[in-house]
Amino acid sequence: MDRPEQHGSSTHPRTRRGRLRLLAASGVAAMSLTAGLATPLNPAPHEAEAADGGKKTLTVAVAVAQSVDSLSPFLAQTLVSTSIHRLMYDFLTNYDAKDNSTVPAMATEWESSDDKLTWTYTIRSDAKWSDGEKVTAEDAAWTFNTMMEDEAAATANGSFTSNFKKVTAPGPDKLVVELKKPQATMTALDVPIVPKHVWEKVDDFSKFNNDQDFPVVGNGPFVLTEYKRDSYVKLTANKDYWRGAPKFDELVFRYYKDQDAAVAALRKGEVSFAAGSPSLTPAQANSLAKADNIKVNEGPGRRFFALAVNPGARTRDGEEFGDGHPALKDARVREALFTAVDRKTIVDRVFQGNAVEGEGYIPPRFGDYFWKPSADQKRAYDPAKAAKLLDDAGYEKNSEGKRVGEDGKPLDFRILCHATDPNDKAVGKYLQEWWGELGIGLKVDCLDNVSDPWAAGEYDLAFDGWSVNPDPDFVLGIHTCAALPSKPKESSATDNFICDKEFDKLYAQQLTEYDPAKRADLVKQMQSRLYDTGYMNVLAYPNAVEAYRTDQIKSITTMPQAAGNIYGQDGYWSWWSAVPADDDAGSGGSGGLSTGAVVGIGVAAVLVIGAGVLFGLRRRATAEDRE
Repeated sequence: MDRPEQHGSSTHPRTRRGRLRLLAASGVAAMSLTAGLATPLNPAPHEAEAADGGKKTLTVAVAVAQSVDSLSPFLAQTLVSTSIHRLMYDFLTNYDAKDNSTVPAMATEWESSDDKLTWTYTIRSDAKWSDGEKVTAEDAAWTFNTMMEDEAAATANGSFTSNFKKVTAPGPDKLVVELKKPQATMTALDVPIVPKHVWEKVDDFSKFNNDQDFPVVGNGPFVLTEYKRDSYVKLTANKDYWRGAPKFDELVFRYYKDQDAAVAALRKGEVSFAAGSPSLTPAQANSLAKADNIKVNEGPGRRFFALAVNPGARTRDGEEFGDGHPALKDARVREALFTAVDRKTIVDRVFQGNAVEGEGYIPPRFGDYFWKPSADQKRAYDPAKAAKLLDDAGYEKNSEGKRVGEDGKPLDFRILCHATDPNDKAVGKYLQEWWGELGIGLKVDCLDNVSDPWAAGEYDLAFDGWSVNPDPDFVLGIHTCAALPSKPKESSATDNFICDKEFDKLYAQQLTEYDPAKRADLVKQMQSRLYDTGYMNVLAYPNAVEAYRTDQIKSITTMPQAAGNIYGQDGYWSWWSAVPADDDAGSGGSGGLSTGAVVGIGVAAVLVIGAGVLFGLRRRATAEDRE
């Protein structure tokens, strides 16, 4: 959530399978390829030749609104942190940049028993950890078993292993997973595999953030070597990576709190790549398109922008907490609010046409799973109908034009928004106008940190959004009863405390269905159910808009390769394959996917960016943060 891949990501096929909350948040990424001694605090490319022979550094400047929850892949749920984990650790499999099909990663091949209950993976023999230790099946077995046995270790990605019965490593190159029931995601297990010899020393997974010793031992294309909270994180190329070393020596994510500042850095040539959350603004994109040596890429995104209702925060065992408005437990009130929202106006005026009107939960980019409500089912903009629904629910207007309940109290709501996200603020103003005409008051609560009140259930509505990955299991799983927290105010997988038995039944069916067409039909039924219950209202599918400097980047792989995005968990291919403009080879890393130049405006492409300040305290990730 971008995982699946966020909060949803979402990299995970789920927009990341763990919990990626992608609640509307703002973010910008920019990077600079420099020849010379660029530093995290001074990444400008004006230092040419250096004493080290001209080290090439790719600097990514990230303007974000929230803290990334953790450097631990067992805890991390936000887009920035999970994207970095994609670069630090291998997964069993990866997604082909050409068509999203499954390709080998840590595992070179896999097979299942006839009953689909036993899966055997062959672990590659040419991979090693960055400290020189050999990568073996035991590392994967230990990772999965730890998630199965320790609730804290299952915080981010536990839905992948909840159906596992037993995991063993009969040999250094053989991993065997036994299931309780068939599981359709066995070739899309978006779980970072960690080194057993390092992580088995951890005493408390709920408190260990993987930020004590540097370099951090990993087996991905980069090694995390340094970071400063809310400032930067530096990764160094793994020269021994089995797919081949990246073309640049360092990858530095640098923090920018203001999106315009990051775009200005791109314009000056201080950074080489920029993207926003959900994209660059139309004004920014139009301006950059006219600049020299800058190419703008726009295309359909894999993220949705939505309103989420707090139906009443609760734990798995039914303990209620938080202070969500009780009126929102009434389906008629939820329907009234959503019926009084004009999606076309939001697309035209807020996104200025750089989005598609929202309907189902899965964006249209994923054609197999994309769902649209029937004509009779569709929730059209109809203020008169909304007013009648409120009347029927017992909230009639008083002499002052305010909706009041039987207790005489006015119907007033709060909505969480990210302080740095202009889309949240703009839509909030429209909601105040539309709902105000119905007699409903709305306070738009724009905060730097929405994670804490969200996890505490201390909100009525919130701007929500998730980046969706090729496999939708994760972004669907965050709405199951099992995703609810075990304790009040505890970080968990749930998006907005939904627990619906009919939805859960469909979720269980799709997870065990191997026939692609039948599974797709079940996923559409789940979206229909989610739509009808009225806990989520998808307003738009924002286009992905990003820009990069052609005088600093020669070529880079997008996801999908023909016309896709660069930033996010898909960025595995992008950062690994990026070729400096002064590189004479003109190709990506050895032994891997060939690179291709990013297309310009008007060509289909995808970008999904979540927000999150680099490496802050562990908090609930919001949907947009996850893939």
